[in-house]
Amino acid sequence: MNQFVNKKFSNQYKATIGADFLTKEVMVDDRLVTMQIWDTAGQERFQSLGVAFYRGADCCVLCYDVTSPNSFKSLDSWRDEFLIQASPRDPDHFPFVVLGNKIDLENRAVSTKRAQQWCHSKNEVPYFETSAKEAINVELAFQTIAHQGKAGRVCLLMTAVSWFL
Repeated sequence: MNQFVNKKFSNQYKATIGADFLTKEVMVDDRLVTMQIWDTAGQERFQSLGVAFYRGADCCVLCYDVTSPNSFKSLDSWRDEFLIQASPRDPDHFPFVVLGNKIDLENRAVSTKRAQQWCHSKNEVPYFETSAKEAINVELAFQTIAHQGKAGRVCLLMTAVSWFL
């Protein structure tokens, strides 16, 4: 999120408590759109805070760490929790995007194929492998998020995105 909005990366880990919030203006189909990007806590102890941030989101991005099998295994529960808390009108077609982050690290534990299979099984959710540190695929992923969110097709759990035209 910080790499996309501010073109910055920090090696210092800071757990999200509640939610972090950033905005960025992007062009979508020749229209200037302001993205509101909410980075919500993925840890179970903070999930009860999610409802306040998930409702009204136009897209949900599920981010996991490609070096952590446990974070990948959490995708199902994060997705389910988002759908419960956000209560979208059409949950079967609510837009999600999955980001497999930290591809710059060598100790990968979740294969690209495994992640793609998961996304395929969830109604062809778009999938990007990213590195916030090296800025790999971050811009492309968020441009896709912007287009899908505008069309009402994408939403994310770890980050909830709302649109203001």
